[in-house]
Order: sequence, then C-alpha cells, then structure tokens
Amino acid sequence: MSNNLGIIAEYNPFHNGHLEHILQSKKMTDPTYTICIMSGNFTQRGIPAIVDKWSRAQMALENGIDIVIELPTIYSISSAESFAYGNVKILDSLKLIDFFSFGSECGSLDILDEFATVLYNEPKEYITLLKHELSKGLSYPKARENALLLYLNDIRRYANVLSNPNNILAIEYLKARKKLKSHMIPITVERTAVNHNSKIASGKYASSSAIREKLSKEEEITSYVPCNTFDILENSIKYGKIVLSLSKFEKEIIYIFRRMTVSEIASLPDVSEGLENKFKSAANECNTVKELINIIKSKRYTETRIQRIILYALLGITKSKLNELYRITPYIRILGMTSKGKEFLSLLKYENPKLPIITSVKDFLDINKNKLLYEMIAIDIFATNLYTIGFDHEPYANLDFTKKLVIV
Repeated sequence: MSNNLGIIAEYNPFHNGHLEHILQSKKMTDPTYTICIMSGNFTQRGIPAIVDKWSRAQMALENGIDIVIELPTIYSISSAESFAYGNVKILDSLKLIDFFSFGSECGSLDILDEFATVLYNEPKEYITLLKHELSKGLSYPKARENALLLYLNDIRRYANVLSNPNNILAIEYLKARKKLKSHMIPITVERTAVNHNSKIASGKYASSSAIREKLSKEEEITSYVPCNTFDILENSIKYGKIVLSLSKFEKEIIYIFRRMTVSEIASLPDVSEGLENKFKSAANECNTVKELINIIKSKRYTETRIQRIILYALLGITKSKLNELYRITPYIRILGMTSKGKEFLSLLKYENPKLPIITSVKDFLDINKNKLLYEMIAIDIFATNLYTIGFDHEPYANLDFTKKLVIV
C-alpha cells in the first residue's frame, strides 16, 4: 500500500529552507512518492519567477521531489485564497495523495485550523466585523486580520499569526480542504530560521526574496542554496535567462494601460471601487513600473494586489473569464519527473484514466475537446511567451511546445 505526499511550493528559487521542508515532510509521512505542485513562470506575489518553470522543476527533482506538476497561471498569480484552492484542488483530483505539506511560521495546525474554520463557516458576527473593518479604508487582508482577531478574542493565543504570509496561505490551504471535503491529511513544517519576505540571512538560510535581491546585486548566494540549484541559477545568468522583476516588461506594461480603456481596466480581476481610474491616470503620467505602483498603492490597495492586476492586464485575463475557469477541475501538467516519478505517473494513469494529464502540450491540444481546458492552457502558453521577453538572449516563443520534460 503506497503512502503519497503532496507538497505545495513556488521554489523562486529553491533554497536550503525548501530542502529542509522536504526532508521534514518526508520524515513525518514516510512517503512512497513525493509530488510537488509548483507555480509556473509567474508567481502569487504578482512577479515573474527568477528562472523559468523547467529550471525550477529541475531544482525540485534534484532535491527530493519525484514529480512536478505545474499550477495553472490563473491560480499562480491569484489571491492567497484562489492560489491555495487551486493547489489543493489539483492534489485532491489525483485521488492518490494521502498527506499534503506546507510551511508556516506558526507550526501549529490546531491554531491555523481555528482560523480556517471561521473563514469556511463565515459566521454572521465575523462578517459584521469584517464589513466594519473594511469601512475604515483598510486593505482586505488587513481588515480580515482585524476581524478574525476580534472574533476569536484571544490576543495571546493568536498574536502575530495573521501577520506572516506562510500562515495566511496555510489557513487558506486548510479552508480549501474543508471546501473540497478532501480526505488528504494536512501537515505543516514550522519555518524558524528566516521569515518569508525577510531580507536578512541566518546561517545557511535565506528567504527567496533575499536570494533574489542578492542576485540582483550580484552578491554571493552559495551558502543559502543547494549546489545543484546554484549551478542552474549560474547557468541561467550566464545565458541571460534570469528575470529579476516586473521591470523587465516595463514598456509593455505602460503601453498596455495606456492602450486599455477605463472600462477594460475595470474588467480585470481585483479591480474595484474606481481603481481603474487610478491605473489609467498613473499610466499616463509615469514611465516606469515602480512609479506606476507607487502612484496607485495605498493603505487599501497593496503592492502585491497591484502587481497581480498588472499581470492580468498583460495576459488578457478578465474577471468573467477567471470566474468561468475557476469552476472546472484543471488538467495535470507534468513539468518533470524522476524514475520514481515515472512509476507514479503510470499509477496515476491507471487509477484515473479520465484525468487530463499533459506530458506534451501539442498532443493534448490535438485530442482535447474541452473548451475551458483549452482556454486555461492557452493562458499558460501565452504566459511563457510573455516571460521569455524578459530574457536578455534568445527570447523565443512557444517553449511550451519545444521544451522537453525534465527527467532526473
């Protein structure tokens, strides 16, 4: 009887903390196969991944993952709630995952699940508190944090839980599990060395944010990443295939918002309350992404939310299209695997013969008859084509058709 582990990650890039998470998760579950759901070329914070999805899949496969499945773009660049739901929905659709693991600063499933239960059930008192906090002009994440703490009414027990990004995602994973009525057992590994967005390294640990910043300054990172990760990053830098920020798409971004009408901007996900006017005005009076974001961001509209809206605009994703695609179960897009991963893939095909599994995009498009799945993967393909514009050399399109599966 196999015992399979699912891991949710972005690996942007893979570092020693990620390796520790994999090792601890395996120690807790003793899995036969370890499957990772990983964001593609753009990530949940609304920024490009530092290296492409195949390079990051290779990092994962060389450090203990057996098979890497891509999280579709519509989920990878969305809010914490939708990002978590997409990940859990894909893992659950496999019907072979016994445990799923994620990191958290809290380290306590009990505490995290108490928050998840409130968010899942949405009691009237909590909704009233949330509306009151939103009326203060706060951003939705901050208003929700305040409302939850007021509702649970135990500052000592819950202090600082909602101020940490991994905890927020962990709560959303647990809420998604409840919503899907999934049989998968959640486990969390406490993040102790450095926080998610910390720019300060500690011993052999540094956050992905800190590593990306060090790379942008051409500083040393060998202490913080496995040797194989360093080799992949070094090779990407050498061949001009590293994308450090949204600024790589600066002119495209300013162009798209100057071209779009106010009503077209209003149709983008996460745009509400007249935010479309701020985007239009800002695009007309600035010439850089940094300026654009600084003009628009406020107590209510966070930088991350603005960055996600920028990606929605670049990729042509509207609210109506996103809601339509959210309703279906995604395909299983394989980016790479080990020899053990091949065994799992064979088992998966045998146990779930109707599950849409993609190992070749061309072959999938030739046989697929589901219009919404076609539209979902078309966004992934275009996201890669956009991403490669950020390369200094060889910014070729259609890598989703020409890149082979990563086999380790």
